[in-house]
Amino acid sequence: MLLRFRIKNYKSFADEAVFSMEAAPKQKGLDYSLGNIKFKKRTVKSLSSSVIYGPNASGKSNVIGAMDTLRSIVLRGHIRNTEEQNSPNPAAESLELIPNNTLAVAKPVEFDITFMENNLLIRYEIILDIGSFLDYKYNRKIIRETLSVNESVIFNRDEDLEMGNLNVIRKYLSPSVASNMDGIGQIAMDSLHPEELFLMNGFKLLYSQELVKKIAGWFANKFMVICRADSLQLIKRFSDPQKPTIYIEKTTNQAAELFGINSNAVGYVAGDDDSGAKLCSIFRDEKNRKITTMAAELFESYGTIRFITIFPLVIKAILTGGTLIVDEFDASIHPMALMNIITIFHNDDINVHHAQLIFNTHNPIFLNSNLLRRDEIKFVERDDDTHLSVLYALSDFGTTGDKGVRKHDDYMQHYFVSEYGAIKDIDFTPIFEEIMNRESEGDSE
Repeated sequence: MLLRFRIKNYKSFADEAVFSMEAAPKQKGLDYSLGNIKFKKRTVKSLSSSVIYGPNASGKSNVIGAMDTLRSIVLRGHIRNTEEQNSPNPAAESLELIPNNTLAVAKPVEFDITFMENNLLIRYEIILDIGSFLDYKYNRKIIRETLSVNESVIFNRDEDLEMGNLNVIRKYLSPSVASNMDGIGQIAMDSLHPEELFLMNGFKLLYSQELVKKIAGWFANKFMVICRADSLQLIKRFSDPQKPTIYIEKTTNQAAELFGINSNAVGYVAGDDDSGAKLCSIFRDEKNRKITTMAAELFESYGTIRFITIFPLVIKAILTGGTLIVDEFDASIHPMALMNIITIFHNDDINVHHAQLIFNTHNPIFLNSNLLRRDEIKFVERDDDTHLSVLYALSDFGTTGDKGVRKHDDYMQHYFVSEYGAIKDIDFTPIFEEIMNRESEGDSE
């Protein structure tokens, strides 16, 4: 369960930006969309959904891209570039693409994430010196790396390594730690590499493979970040269908039939090579015996394909309590289908594991006080002069004063008259007037 994500100097976000999935104080109404987790002597209230609005090129995708980048860095355990350059989010693999390109002097890149997993409140922060934008030859290094569990610092790594209160994670520690703390500490210091995460290397090997396994498992399986991915990438990253000749997932196919398909069924057909299963339309004859398959993109609509590939991830999030984050979730999918998916995440009887759905959109239909809380609605705005982005929530406006937002306001109407910002007035008329003038001048000659 994601609670908080912070970035600084990531692409258009030169200044600090905080994406919070914790319920804002004094927000009343729509309590069914809250996850209430008992932690120590208080209750942690998490949002089950969030939508991000903003004009094109404002930085909405950069928020999701930053999450995907941190996920990639943690799972590979270092800040070197990867060999495979096939991600829809290039910054996750080529870190020289991360820094803001307007800064005259290079500044560190910061990632900070807080989440709950197995009743553990985990916070992980890294501050990276990776040079300036497009500085391919820069010698990167980790300036600071901190892990906290249940609000106690476990380790802090900067120029030195300082181990914190390990009693908090005593049941996860390796047996040799307690008996040889000083010796292990020195080995840990010697194991630090400027480009490698201590969490995924020295700490994992020397202190607690079990705790790191839980943290890495959350990033790998429950922090499902989708950046403009196509169907094959979705299947490879987060789904693992078996490879019989034809694989039809019953639940997904039932949902696809409700959504609308042109064939008898859809499923995955294993290829002769090692490229994995391919999404196909499946046709049966009148006796329901002969099966013919055809590549889905040749027969099904793009919206149907997107729905079929994303819906298994919705199921996985609900069943595991995962956090599903999708760039342009609503692309080519009917708003009624999307609204129903949101209500699934808001349904206390179904979403018993506190799964979360986060997405960006241009569709104003979700600006609805009966569907989303004010703290669930986020905005990204980019300054025309500095080209820097800022991130804020509708709940940040408060409820009083001229700019206050009440819970029963018409959010859509106020958004389109620019009361919340994050909207751009676009008029193409002058361009076409110039074109027509040029045409007229050409005719006159």
